[in-house]
Amino acid sequence: MTAAPVAAPDVGGAGLAAAGRELLAAMLAAPAGTVSPSIYETGRLVGDAPWLPGHAERLRYLLAAQRADGGWGAPGAYGLVPTLSAVEALLSARRTDSREAHRLAPAVDRGVAALRDRLLVAVEPVPDMPGVDLIVPALIDRIDALLDGGAVGRSRPAAPALPMPYGMTRHRAEAVGRLLATGGPVPQKLWHAFEVLDARARVCLPARPVSGAVGASPAATAAWLGDPTRAGADPAALAYLTGVVARGGGPVPCTTPIAVFERAWVLSGLARVGAASDVPAELTGGLAAALGPTGAATSPGLPTDADTTAVTLFALARLGRPVAPDSLLAYDTGAHFCTWQGEDGASATTNAHVLEALGWHARHRPGHPYADVVRRVAGWLVDGQLADGSWTDRWHASPYYATASVAASLAEYAPDTAGERLDRAADWVRDTQRDDGSWGLWAGTPEETAYALQVLLGTGRAPRPGLAPVVRRALAYLDDHREGTDDVPLWHDKDLYHPVLIVRAAVLAARHLARLTGHAGR
Repeated sequence: MTAAPVAAPDVGGAGLAAAGRELLAAMLAAPAGTVSPSIYETGRLVGDAPWLPGHAERLRYLLAAQRADGGWGAPGAYGLVPTLSAVEALLSARRTDSREAHRLAPAVDRGVAALRDRLLVAVEPVPDMPGVDLIVPALIDRIDALLDGGAVGRSRPAAPALPMPYGMTRHRAEAVGRLLATGGPVPQKLWHAFEVLDARARVCLPARPVSGAVGASPAATAAWLGDPTRAGADPAALAYLTGVVARGGGPVPCTTPIAVFERAWVLSGLARVGAASDVPAELTGGLAAALGPTGAATSPGLPTDADTTAVTLFALARLGRPVAPDSLLAYDTGAHFCTWQGEDGASATTNAHVLEALGWHARHRPGHPYADVVRRVAGWLVDGQLADGSWTDRWHASPYYATASVAASLAEYAPDTAGERLDRAADWVRDTQRDDGSWGLWAGTPEETAYALQVLLGTGRAPRPGLAPVVRRALAYLDDHREGTDDVPLWHDKDLYHPVLIVRAAVLAARHLARLTGHAGR
């Protein structure tokens, strides 16, 4: 699932072009997409599908990923979901295989203690991630059942039940339970988290999942498949699962395949800065084929969404294959664009990408009724800027991604409206650089450093005071930290993940901007 580290490209034009060609070739070579494994998703296969090849490797992965404090995953509240999943998985493995009990006991005890500490004292809200209000109560209940009455293999009094985390209720889980009780169809957006729905959900899905996968998720597919030896077990679902674990050597990502998402983000990111050349027709043709009446979906089996649709449309337009963006209009709420119908909340980056897609067509296709929508979306984005000059978003942990996405769209399609706001964003980026030349939410990363450079160099505004040394330190940091050596999951799914080639494209785009603006080699 992961790509090998690559050398930092030559900052000259020929070196950057060669790096771009390598990136395009990497997408063709891995048609399912290249994405980091997920602690959450891997834990679900350990708990629900121990029969699947690679079980021992998944156990080793979970044990190796445990932090010194007993938890798993990213810092703070981002660690709750992966820790719940890993603890439930190890408890299940310890219960079902007595040979594993002694080896797993220390990790289980430290994990349970970490959960109790976090759930009892933390006052940080759980991050807004897909399915989180279904996943957390379901895993808490499963862990309580495994701990109750010494079910983990030793005699002791029943452990006190784990509490729900700060700010979270069971309201949505209970509402989904009532829906399942009616026997009605499960909404497509819930398929991705099918593994935490109760058994009644199985009869509400199609008899054969799309492309063998339920919700493009290994965990959801394993839960839907159940016992693979039962009569009528779906061979396509089994083939999907065995293929996923074979590609990853055991651990699995939250979503696979992600070809449409990966290709759209890579190609749009390179094309935005003029760094996409000689793009194979297979890549653009695949993107065009992914568009339907309601747009494009990240993966087969997931609902279409405005974000994937907008980025796909923008990439195709910039690469000379424009497609009318009428499918996007179905996501217009009248104030902003929702990521999908019935979305709770709103996404700044989805609207930034919509602004780019509609803005391109408004500029190049006079007479289309997009200009008013473009102005409205731009105004909504401007109003969403935080006091410090940044933007944040529900699809990425880092404000540098959100700020770079919004700044790029406003600079290109609403420069008169957003000029002063773009300067504020650049000042925020400049002032938050770390001592080593990087930027990052928890620690410096090449990914976030690339987004910071895009804000500083890519808006077409006059350079901010002190820009040259800031960029020089950032480029030195990127030279010292090759892509692939500091992969930190920052993107939102059921767990945080790292889309390897998308991040590599972001770094390449930043280097290209540095060369275009005369900063490379200073």
